[in-house]
Amino acid sequence: MKALVVYESLWGNTAAIARAIAEGIGPGARALSTAEASGAVVADADLLVAGSPVLAFSLPTDKMRESVRTGPGKAPSPPDLSHPSMRSWLGALPKGHAVAAAFETRIWWSPGGATGAILAGLANAGYRTIAKAQRFIVSGTYGPLREGEVERARRWGAELAKTVG
Repeated sequence: MKALVVYESLWGNTAAIARAIAEGIGPGARALSTAEASGAVVADADLLVAGSPVLAFSLPTDKMRESVRTGPGKAPSPPDLSHPSMRSWLGALPKGHAVAAAFETRIWWSPGGATGAILAGLANAGYRTIAKAQRFIVSGTYGPLREGEVERARRWGAELAKTVG
């Protein structure tokens, strides 16, 4: 099975969850940023998992990302804006045949989310959802991940692998 976990990550939390999900899926599964996950790379995937942080209660837009880059800095480090937003990546995603799942990283009380938009983007490209979207919690606006979330991500990856068979 060729499994890919594609992510947008601003402060490293979503990337850490993506790597844990790929570890849980098993050997051969790869965690890739949106910059690394070209249409050619994704084309023959059997399982495609996509994830993003929640920003302003939703899937980040390019305008939101620009405001994070130029806004007043309270973050402990600059955001990683070296890769396209998940929203842009989904908009350019070629038609596919894989089964799919989605996840997000978020503060626990966020009233919105990113997974609905991710799943809609995947469905528009022909991907069929096989699991309930997951929400992984960060302890503060910029992280770190809440204790136990990386292990939970690994377990979810293993569950996805069993579902795909």
